[in-house]
Amino acid sequence: GVAYLAATTNAVAAALAAATLLSYVFLYTPLKRRTSLATLVGAVPGALPVVGGWAAARGGFPGVEAWVLFAILFLWQLPHFLALAWLYREDYAAAGLRMLSVGDPGGRATFRQAALAAAALVSVALAPTLVGLAGAVYFWGALALSLLFLASAVHAARAPSSARARRLFRASVAYLPLLLLLMMMDKVP
Repeated sequence: GVAYLAATTNAVAAALAAATLLSYVFLYTPLKRRTSLATLVGAVPGALPVVGGWAAARGGFPGVEAWVLFAILFLWQLPHFLALAWLYREDYAAAGLRMLSVGDPGGRATFRQAALAAAALVSVALAPTLVGLAGAVYFWGALALSLLFLASAVHAARAPSSARARRLFRASVAYLPLLLLLMMMDKVP
């Protein structure tokens, strides 16, 4: 895949694909057995493909717009994955993976981290308007979606339960496509 990108797009896109692959295989994967920080590390290769896509489409080094998209994806992944990891914490423990949820049977630390990431996402999700990717319709829609997502994370953090974790996970699954749809519909020419 990296060689194909180098041959068909540009060296920057290929290098970003290689960085994605290498960080996933050699950092994130082994860290899952060592530390709960693996989730944070894994969010980097999870968000890098959008930067590589930007570089491939634009033919060079990604600008601030690509890094705004990276930040949105990076922050979104945290509540998304933390909710899922808490639901399946016993499976992760049985596999020897040290997710935050494995050592957090009550869910307080897991959902506090999810709520913090969702809170940071509120302002980052508004940045596409500030950097000229989207207009005012996107801005107000992104604000509403982000506040709803944050409310779901805070709700889970206040009284963790499997039902609230599922709600947060479902909210995360709805949030990202709706946000990106808004961005596409209100893109700045």
